[in-house]
Formats: sequence, structure tokens, C-alpha cells
Amino acid sequence: MAEKLQGEEEEDVNLMGVYEGERNSNGLRHGKGKYQFPNGDIYIGEYCRGSRNNQGVYIFKNGARYDGEWRSGLKYGRGTFLYPDGTRYEGEWKRDERCGFGVYYYLNKDIYEGAWRNNLRHGLGSYHFSESSVKFMGIWINDGLQGPGHIIYPRYHFRGTWKHNLPFGQGCFTFENNCMQHGDYVHRNCEGDVMTQNNESQLGDAFSCIQSGVSSLWCARYITSYNPDLLPLEAKPLHEQMIDNDSLTDECHKEVSNVESDTFLPLSSETENDAIDYQEEFLGET
Repeated sequence: MAEKLQGEEEEDVNLMGVYEGERNSNGLRHGKGKYQFPNGDIYIGEYCRGSRNNQGVYIFKNGARYDGEWRSGLKYGRGTFLYPDGTRYEGEWKRDERCGFGVYYYLNKDIYEGAWRNNLRHGLGSYHFSESSVKFMGIWINDGLQGPGHIIYPRYHFRGTWKHNLPFGQGCFTFENNCMQHGDYVHRNCEGDVMTQNNESQLGDAFSCIQSGVSSLWCARYITSYNPDLLPLEAKPLHEQMIDNDSLTDECHKEVSNVESDTFLPLSSETENDAIDYQEEFLGET
């Protein structure tokens, strides 16, 4: 079971909240409704046989909120989550986790746009550094840079490979005057020894040192005129993301659309107005 994100909580079916809305002939929440949880959270949206389903807004008492699609009580499909610290994610969800394509807006105005898996950046993505106007495009593995990448600086570019969040191995810089500088990045382990691709097995030992702030060292080798054939390989989507077998069937969609309206206990006009007020109050703050 994945760790819950900041601001996310689960409904405890053993606790009684206050529900106003539509029900099916079996008395289950079914259709449109509003549920006030015992802890102060509020959900306004659609239900199917007692579970949040299709479109809905979940407002947390700590200020967080999720507005998007649900399936069998889980965030599933497209949706926007505003976290208590002010950061925001807009994109795809699966089984309550960020999964698929999405955009994350950070407090410092940095932006990540790309693939996600298990709430982590994973796959082909780009990261825009707001303060420096630098942009990285490449491969992420479990939230870290790992594989081919491309950094776009204001006046030059770098193409190469990343390991453990740092450029490592062969790469090249390209400049505005149509020349290329070829070379390679090396790391130093905690003892100060230079590490190259020939002894990259030592990376495991150096990882803690790298995490402590050790930077890569660029070793220039030679310069040529610009030739696209000499560029390192570009990053491509991970094969695992091309094949998606993780699905959660929406068994309720057809059922809800085919149920006669008179089988529901309809929302009162007062509750409908509350729902509109909540949506205007919370969803208007983007």
C-alpha cells in the first residue's frame, strides 16, 4: 500500500457522517450528493453504490482539495490536487496515486511536466527552473535523474547521461557559434578519487557523498563544428509506459446512466446551493 500524500485521508466507513443526496433503491449513496465527514472533510460529487465515482470534489479540513475523477472510491483518471503547502498537481491518477502524465507546480515556481508512477516522477519528463530559466528534459527513475538528458541554458545546451541525479560519462555542449565541445563528466567518491564509466560500480559507495553536495567535474576533450550526428542519444519514453495494463473498470457508469431518476432520493435545493457555494469558494482559487 502506497504512503498517503500530504493532506490525503480516507473515509472511515465505520464512522457516521452527514450525507445529503441521491440514493438507490437499496439505500446506498448513488448519484449526486454531499457528504460531511466526522473529521470536517467534505465531498461533493457523484457516487455509485456507496463509493465516490466519476466527478467529485473532496475538500480537506487542512486546506487541501482534490477536484477530478474517481472510480470505486479512489482517485482515478484526470484531476487536480491542491496541497496544503500551496503546491499543485494537475494530471492523471490511478488508485489514489499520481500516475501517467501530469504537471506539478512548486512553491518556488519551478514546474515539472511529464510521466509519473507511484506518486514519483518516473519516465520522460521536463523540469523548468524558474529562477535561472534553465530547463532539463530527460529520464527520471523513481524521482531521480537516471539516463539520457538535455539541459537548455539561456545561451548553450548540454546533452549527456545522468546517474544518481548528476551528469556522468560522455556528453557535449553546443554553443550559439555552432561549435560543439565534447568531453565527459566524472564524479569523485568520498575519498576524493575520480570515478569514470570504467569504474562506475563504485557509484553505490559514492551515492551518499553525492547526496551531500558533491558535484560532477567536466573534462573537456576536443571541439568540433556543430554536427547533429555527434550528439548523444535523445531521451525516449520508457517501454513500461508504452504498455499500460493497470486498469480499474468503471462498473458503475452504465448503471448510473440507466437508472430511472425516480429511484433516487433527490438533493434538496438547500444542499444543491451549498454544493455550488463550496465549488465557487474552493475551486475558484487556482
